[in-house]
Amino acid sequence: MPEHTPERLRALVDAFLRANDPAGERTAFLRARFDAGLAWVHFPPGLGGRGAPRHLQPVVDEAFDLAGAPDNRPRRNSIGLGMAAPTLLRHGTAGQQRRWLRPLWTGEEIWCQLFSEPGAGSDLAGLTTRAVRDGDDWVVDGQKVWTSLAHRARWAILLARTDPGMPKHRGITYFVCDMTAPGVEVRPLRQLTGEAEFNEVFLTGVRVPDAHRIGAVGEGWQVARTTLMNERVAIGGLPLPREGGMIGLLARGWRERPELRTPGLHEEVLRAWVRAEAARLTALRLRQQVAAGEPGPEGSAVKLSFAELAQWISGLEVEFLGAQGLRYDDWTLRRPAEPDLLGRTATYRYLRARGNSIEGGTSEILRTIVAERVLGLPREPRVDR
Repeated sequence: MPEHTPERLRALVDAFLRANDPAGERTAFLRARFDAGLAWVHFPPGLGGRGAPRHLQPVVDEAFDLAGAPDNRPRRNSIGLGMAAPTLLRHGTAGQQRRWLRPLWTGEEIWCQLFSEPGAGSDLAGLTTRAVRDGDDWVVDGQKVWTSLAHRARWAILLARTDPGMPKHRGITYFVCDMTAPGVEVRPLRQLTGEAEFNEVFLTGVRVPDAHRIGAVGEGWQVARTTLMNERVAIGGLPLPREGGMIGLLARGWRERPELRTPGLHEEVLRAWVRAEAARLTALRLRQQVAAGEPGPEGSAVKLSFAELAQWISGLEVEFLGAQGLRYDDWTLRRPAEPDLLGRTATYRYLRARGNSIEGGTSEILRTIVAERVLGLPREPRVDR
């Protein structure tokens, strides 16, 4: 039997489950799954995979789900799984991949992203955080902002300027920073929801070994593009069933609460349902394209659509609930392990969705990317290059 077929992979999962009890210790089970090459099946052998086509991953995940096996709680480590791992796979050394990928996949080590700065968010290439070479280390000074999971992270993917004399898209280097290192200070940023799921991070004389550099010195922008393309797919292209996500909550409420229906709102709900289904199928097609190679600029369109839909649907849900939709459960400052859009109130979803058009690339920047790189429209004048 050929190795890379759904039948062969299901047989491998069955054999693994006979040798490893899904009801046993969670971390030990996940480590064994990684070592068996049944974590990311499209990754190389020895790095959690089998070199199989990426589109076969759902076959493996479904087989483990049906057996009641524990997953790696992907929402707790979304940056590590969705952004750091594919970047390490493409640009990391063999030693870096062996050190970081296994505990990343099992969830033993959480990752965050030290990219945005107070003066370099949408214009990320304008970052000013400096890294100066000192022997076998780099000494990093600067400030990062909007850093999700920094208060829980063990590692961070970091962009810093190593040659300030170069044009801004050059002279940047990509590192992995130890979030427990001296000089790393994490401060919470309170959001509109009352929570603080992200932070500002101050780096003062932080020493980063050169062995933690990803890619060549000065070529961090090229490495970062891999991260950013995967980030937009990770945010906007998550696999969902029909009526999955927020549209499912709105549709369920419409069916179960007929006393709240109004004719005008009915038409809006129908429009939202159709757009959500179209976006879901587009994201499915994008994931199939990603299975054949690296994400392209189309991921920006999917993330843009996700942000607009989330804000529209959450607004419809609040409008549908009327006065009840104006109530909010808790303004207490909390530090959640992960955002919980579906398990909270409609008001929380409405407030939290405001950030969807900012995080992972602002909608304005994503429209420019779609215009120039997908539609082939003329580029905007750039005086900074």
